[in-house]
Amino acid sequence: MGAFVLQPGPRGSLLQCYIKRNRSSQTYYLYLGLNQSSNDDGKFLLAARKCRRPTCTDYIISLNCDDVSKGSSTYIGRLRSNFLGTKFTIYDGHPPNAEARVTKCRSTRQVNMKQVSPKLLAGNYHVAHISYELNVLGSRGPRRMQCVMDAIPASSIEPGGVAPTQTEFHHSGLDSFPSIPFFRSKSIRAENFQNDQKEGLLVLRNKAPRWHEQLQCWCLNFNGRVTVASVKNFQLVASLENGVAGQEHENVILQFGKVGKDVFTMDYQYPISAFQAFAICLSSFDTKIACE
Repeated sequence: MGAFVLQPGPRGSLLQCYIKRNRSSQTYYLYLGLNQSSNDDGKFLLAARKCRRPTCTDYIISLNCDDVSKGSSTYIGRLRSNFLGTKFTIYDGHPPNAEARVTKCRSTRQVNMKQVSPKLLAGNYHVAHISYELNVLGSRGPRRMQCVMDAIPASSIEPGGVAPTQTEFHHSGLDSFPSIPFFRSKSIRAENFQNDQKEGLLVLRNKAPRWHEQLQCWCLNFNGRVTVASVKNFQLVASLENGVAGQEHENVILQFGKVGKDVFTMDYQYPISAFQAFAICLSSFDTKIACE
């Protein structure tokens, strides 16, 4: 399933999945399946484990539900948040395309006369940046989020548009990518790359909910896929700054919502992959001190 979770979803329809959360182990499991309440657990896709650190939180993502660690051969990437839980970066342990950029790592060594980090596959390829806006309305206001997809062009959502496709999953090991150079200059940072290259990249924003006067709550139409009201629920569509209008702007690319105490649906479509969708949804689980 390694290649499957890295490939873009289907065009024109949402692929239905669900996420189960284990609170005691701080672990999350992604399954491919329509009915999360059935006896059949569906097809397991990915697992993630939350790791709290002094200044940030990491979510380690793996293809193996029993070995969710950065040193595992089935490690696939990670999600990292800032201290406030308002900004997140998704890292892929494997280059999403031939032009993928890799961030600086503390320790490096020479391999075939090129400088490569021994932690090269420890999730250093930028996939996306997620930001949650400060909620000045207080707890009654819905969250507002934006995702800049570093590896997907805005043109991918247009008719005939194409998103990069990763067809192979390489198990961990230095020999997997022996010729990729590491950047040594401190001036080459993810933030600079994002600011310089945002134009032309796919930007996703949450679909604005509508206030339901009778129910006295913010509502979105999940077509029956979400049954429990939660601040975590969201739908992502292409931002107007992508230059899209009409139906392309209304099409939901990713939706996530609560259906039980620790069960959530996750539906996604082209041009994002299951891995990218799962990582974005994990950001919604994280505590946001200044957003709610």
